[in-house]
Amino acid sequence: MGTSDTHYYYNYNLLHSLSQIFNILSIMLLLFLLLCFNAKVEGALNSNKNVSAFYVFGDSTVDPGNNDFIETPFRSNFPPYGRDFPNQTPTGRFTNGMLTTDYIASYVGLKKDVLPPYLDPNNSIEELVTGVSFASAGSGFDPLTPSISNVIPIEKQMEYFKECIGKLEVVLGKQKTENHLKKAVFFLSAGTNDFVLNYFTLPVQRKSYSILAYQQFLIQHVKEFIQGLVAEGARRIVVAGAPPMGCLPVMITLNSPNVVERKCIDEYSSVARDYNKFLQNELHALQLQLNANKQGVNIFYVDIYGPLDDMIQAPQKYGFDEVGNGCCGTGYIEASFMCNKASIVCPDPTKYVFWDSIHPTGKAYHQLFLAFVPTVDSIINNY
Repeated sequence: MGTSDTHYYYNYNLLHSLSQIFNILSIMLLLFLLLCFNAKVEGALNSNKNVSAFYVFGDSTVDPGNNDFIETPFRSNFPPYGRDFPNQTPTGRFTNGMLTTDYIASYVGLKKDVLPPYLDPNNSIEELVTGVSFASAGSGFDPLTPSISNVIPIEKQMEYFKECIGKLEVVLGKQKTENHLKKAVFFLSAGTNDFVLNYFTLPVQRKSYSILAYQQFLIQHVKEFIQGLVAEGARRIVVAGAPPMGCLPVMITLNSPNVVERKCIDEYSSVARDYNKFLQNELHALQLQLNANKQGVNIFYVDIYGPLDDMIQAPQKYGFDEVGNGCCGTGYIEASFMCNKASIVCPDPTKYVFWDSIHPTGKAYHQLFLAFVPTVDSIINNY
């Protein structure tokens, strides 16, 4: 064998050895990355022994920005929204700060300060494991309601949740995902738009339903949605009631005989009170029905009406000065695109119950969270 052949075989063997070493290192790196990934997921799974995740459905009261990713005019991903959010970021939340569900997610120990929107393409698997919101501003239980503003129907939110389950099963496996969902908490907050944007404003449903019949119509949709969640493995479900709708600034503006006085209109708030009573009764009956089959389902009702009404009727107790109009613009009619960069904004939103003509300020949302804490504690310990 000549010198050139010797060099050839030497170089060949060297390259072959280096290639093998490279392959081994690549495999080791891949295994290391997989271990790190699994450790992250396991860390997320074990972040709280009683609550594995927090999944949210509903309307603008719990939408952290899903509407940013669909074609709809109902958005709030621009100033002055998000003015008091971390880094003054307008995220798509319809307020100046954080939502009640953000505070809950942080409180139950899920290693997250805020709850992200499901449709955000930058969500990691850890975010999906610990919880996301599927909610869409402008949505409601009546299928007609989301079509008004081209937002995500409640039924579509359920489809997204099923899609999310599929992603979890790829990573966790089917059995582990089932166990994970049993320890998760599910939160549902909607209904206001069905009355305010739909029934009270448009003539369509009023021609077909009396107010009592419409309330029952909505509650039937609530029950069907809960049954859908149970079928997917949910065992702890929280349902929020309706707020004092006659106290929303936009309702006062559109329906008050004296707009300047800015007083709540009890005609509309009484509809919310009746709806909440019917809802609580039906939720109790549904839980009994579901548990007749020993499914271990717990349905919790959280009262929004009482705490928000107390802020409005006794504002000084909470440090509020203004209850009849929002902080953005005149506070009479502005919301979404009508509350924008050109709007005059009040100097101190902490003095206002409402941020715009419909949605509470971040401070008011935090007060709602504080009112919810006893129920949240009961949920955490109910496992």
